[in-house]
Amino acid sequence: MDPIIAATHADPYRYYAKLRSAGGLTFDPELKLWVASSARAVCAVLAHTDCRVRPAQEPVPKAIARGTAGKVFSQLMRMNDGEHQRCPRSAFEPALGLIDLDDVGAQVSARLITADADGLYNAMFRGPVCVVAALLGFTPAQARTISELTADFAACLSPLSNELQLAASDVAAQKLHGQFTELLAEPDVHSALLAGIMQRFEGDADTLIANLIGLCSQTFEACAGLIGNALLALRRQPELGAAPTGALLAEVQRFDPSVQNTRRFVAAACDIDGVRVEAGAVILVLLAAANRDPALNEDPDQFIWDRPNRRSFSFGSGRHQCPGQTLAMSIASATVREILNHGIEVDRLSWHYRPSLNGRIPLFSFVGG
Repeated sequence: MDPIIAATHADPYRYYAKLRSAGGLTFDPELKLWVASSARAVCAVLAHTDCRVRPAQEPVPKAIARGTAGKVFSQLMRMNDGEHQRCPRSAFEPALGLIDLDDVGAQVSARLITADADGLYNAMFRGPVCVVAALLGFTPAQARTISELTADFAACLSPLSNELQLAASDVAAQKLHGQFTELLAEPDVHSALLAGIMQRFEGDADTLIANLIGLCSQTFEACAGLIGNALLALRRQPELGAAPTGALLAEVQRFDPSVQNTRRFVAAACDIDGVRVEAGAVILVLLAAANRDPALNEDPDQFIWDRPNRRSFSFGSGRHQCPGQTLAMSIASATVREILNHGIEVDRLSWHYRPSLNGRIPLFSFVGG
């Protein structure tokens, strides 16, 4: 095993513990990158101003640099540092914090969920983006289109995507741009979320649209992983069905997060957690390993739904902490509750993990059906 393929391994957590015991920040000569695995090292990397989200020589992946998907990628706050990150964030974060969570629950419960593999897939991958699109002011029919296009666009974010997927991603980016352009052109904004974002946003329209697309694409994978890994927790420990769904999801995002790792690119030689790291180095930041560090959480390998003082890096920290954490958690929690209310039998689920270099998202089928 290595720290990249660990993300989709059946049980990467004992391996992560070995990495932590070897030192919080160590160099992997085969992968030719540094690996941060302890809570202290992960915190230090995420807080360091010389650790950037993209390499200076390749701000946009070469595979998508020439198309619309690449243009959208280049404007995403999560893929930028400095003003290009702060400006969109200062508009999105306050508005996301004011969302009515009862409205989120109502949007989720309005979705049709069928008790089969297709229904489960749609609840995990399609439903959450539909909810966000509806909160932004799209009609139900438009929200379904946004969800479908977002699924195609998200392919540009994965290095594992093939040429056909990348071409579809580029087309999806163009269509999403058009959908949001039309939404923003409407004389009356009926969405409190969109109005709040627009009121605070000071950049150009293309940057605003790119980050609205980014909000949908982050919802797509983050919520799917949260929902799927919550169902696996319930399958492994049926007694967790008695726990409040929100509390269950809070522990899932720490215990078995959908985003296992992220990367940082060192812009200038610096000392990180007592280790000298040279300019141009790449650091693989094992968020999931840090979550299981005993220095961060007591009894970290135990799933404790009512865990006191829970601490987690699953949504990042510092200047790149995910501004949509509360929204994602509320959508995932409401969706798991609806799945269980529809009588889906989690003990009949079989699964494999979606191919990924950093995500841990189960894809389900039903045993005997």
